[in-house]
Parts: sequence; structure tokens; C-alpha cells
Amino acid sequence: MSNEPATTPTKPNLSERSDSTSSSDNPEMHAPIPLRPRLVSRKSSGTLIVPRDSIEVGPVEHEYEADDVRAMSPRRTSEDLENLGREAREELHKHARALQESLLMLFNRIEAVKEEHDKLDSNNKFLQKYIGDLMSTSKITSSSSRGRK
Repeated sequence: MSNEPATTPTKPNLSERSDSTSSSDNPEMHAPIPLRPRLVSRKSSGTLIVPRDSIEVGPVEHEYEADDVRAMSPRRTSEDLENLGREAREELHKHARALQESLLMLFNRIEAVKEEHDKLDSNNKFLQKYIGDLMSTSKITSSSSRGRK
């Protein structure tokens, strides 16, 4: 046992790194730490923002050869689009007219039922009054006939 304090092994300092493989300097280090390869310098790609007035903005018109499949696709011309729009508007107008006519028929039916209801209600009131009058006259006649006997 010696009087010297016990030393614990420490991690090697990267700045004091040595490429030697001698085990006498640092027993824990087995191989040198590899260096990262240097990146080649690149030119800046510049900004990705394009002014609104630039010709690079918007759809790009492509011209295809006659035998290209994309040129043979069934695309609609402006004339076809106008015809489709006109037909859609006509169908919409026909449908709207049919709905208006059915609404008018329903309104007329409701008015007819309302008139019939009012007529039946007035007839019902007339009959109730008539029955009431008959009952009152029958009470009068029955009480007077009892008094005579």
C-alpha cells in the first residue's frame, strides 16, 4: 500500500488526441476517432420567390405531336363547354318550372280543402243550432203537455 492517491482513468481530451497505438499513453483508447469528410462548397440556389408578373408564373402551354397519346385525349373545346353549360341551364330551368307547378298545385289543393272545411264547419254550426232549438222546443212541449193532463 502506497501513500499515493488512487487515480481513476479519464476520457481522453480530443484536442490531445494522438494517432499512436501505444498502450502506455492511454490504456482505454483503442482506435483513433475518425474525422468527418469535408463538404464541398456549393453555390447558393438563390431565392425561390418569383415575382407575380414573371413569365414563369402560371400554366405552361404544351404542344404535342399528332401521334402523342396526350394529344389524342378527349379534351373538350370551348364550344363543347358552352353546349354543356347551356344544356345544364335548360335542365335546371325545366326542373325549376316543374317544382313551381307542383307547388302551385299543392297551394290550390290546400285552398280547396280550406274552403271545404269552412263550408263543413258552417254546416256543423247550423246543425248544432237546429238540434239545440229542437231540444228546447221539445222540452217546452213536454212540460206543457204534462201540465194539461
